Amino acid sequence: MSTEFRALRVEQLQEGLAAYASLLANRVPAGGWLKEIRQALGRTERQQAGRLGISGPSLHKSEQSEADERITLGQLRKLANGLDCELVYALVPRRSLPDMVRERARELAEEEVYGVAHTMSLENQRPADSRIKVQVLRRTEELLRGNWSGLWR
Repeated sequence: MSTEFRALRVEQLQEGLAAYASLLANRVPAGGWLKEIRQALGRTERQQAGRLGISGPSLHKSEQSEADERITLGQLRKLANGLDCELVYALVPRRSLPDMVRERARELAEEEVYGVAHTMSLENQRPADSRIKVQVLRRTEELLRGNWSGLWR
């Protein structure tokens, strides 16, 4: 995959995920979304269970599973459908994806360049700090042009 295509792919994914970032401020209700929405609609467990064709205790167990973060996505999707809701599933990066990649490339470049500089300093040949910074920048760009899977070794 070309560097330009890879960068475009990351940027497009980042843009698509931006819509979900605002949801991070909205935390899951203590009892879970299933119970919260069911109660907001004024439905009892028995009524909701009847709509789903399951027993009341089964619904209670499912709602508890969601609250305990043990529910499967398939089960959650089925129960959400019974509430006339869509399950929206996303992973929202804590930082931008391009920043993560660039930072990792810089970290590796620093490890390499400062490692060589240390060895050179043992021989009293350490380059100037300004030269090291330039080498780190060059190596970072070189790593970004290469195969990104190598960044995560």
